[in-house]
Amino acid sequence: MPLDPFLEPLVANLPPVPEQIDDFPAFRAQDAAGAAVMVEQFTEPGPPVRSRRTVTIPVNGGNIDLKIFYPEGDGPHPAHLYIHGGGWIAGTIHTPYIDITCQERCAGADCVVVTVEYRKAPEHQFPTGLNDCHAALMWMFDHADELGIQVDRVSVGGGSAGANLAAALCLKLRDENGPKLALQLLEVPALDLTLASPSMHRNATGYGLDLTTIEQLLPYYLPAPEDATQPYASPLLASDLSGLPPAYIMSAEYDPLCDDGQRYADRLNAAGVNATYSLQEGHIHVSSALTKVMPSARDWRTEMIAALNKANVGLSQ
Repeated sequence: MPLDPFLEPLVANLPPVPEQIDDFPAFRAQDAAGAAVMVEQFTEPGPPVRSRRTVTIPVNGGNIDLKIFYPEGDGPHPAHLYIHGGGWIAGTIHTPYIDITCQERCAGADCVVVTVEYRKAPEHQFPTGLNDCHAALMWMFDHADELGIQVDRVSVGGGSAGANLAAALCLKLRDENGPKLALQLLEVPALDLTLASPSMHRNATGYGLDLTTIEQLLPYYLPAPEDATQPYASPLLASDLSGLPPAYIMSAEYDPLCDDGQRYADRLNAAGVNATYSLQEGHIHVSSALTKVMPSARDWRTEMIAALNKANVGLSQ
């Protein structure tokens, strides 16, 4: 279908990533401030949750923060690890949008939600962010009793670069005989960092996230160009996708990353993994945040919460 008419003026006014970033902390601060303004204008407030808290955990070479959201009612509850986006160089759990996203999942799917402040490139290149997410997930399992979670109902999800890390995390867990997950919930995922999907050129420009921006971000994240072919950087390029958790993949029609989701779902199903692909027609990369102003963004949210609920319920039967 055509691009949603509401998005046309928004796309024209989305700020581009600077051609060169000299001060990454300043860039991240500016990015977070701009995101907060957009959330105030375009995103519905999150539903109430019972409580939230922040903890700091040790990781190899440092410490990272986790923010934990608890649903109403007595546990134990299912659990969900949410990994935010930001092109591997930006984004933080300490923003209104991530609070809203986690509250929606916590209240909507009646689960404990943990979100992870993984370290960013270029100061911390691949695979540091992935290893931080792995440490966060293992901390959840190690502290299951304290968190009040059911270890057979743990899922992982993320958006954009966060979805890339979520998919890679599932591969890493399988390869290392780690815990089994209930679901990988991937929204607008970047899954082939060689940029081989046809949508990279079909939607290369004019829809907010441009191919030139993606090409600019990759050298910040990857130590060397050839790292783009590594499975933990590009899960779609893994030779074997069997034994992975079920997947629910949501892509936006007018997104350079669109075809990554379809291709990954096809390969997962061919490998015997139950994967559902859902194309969000008329949408762009950031559409899911626009719940205050777009009914179809609210539909996107409803569908996402339903997928999470279905995974939790299915495991309890």
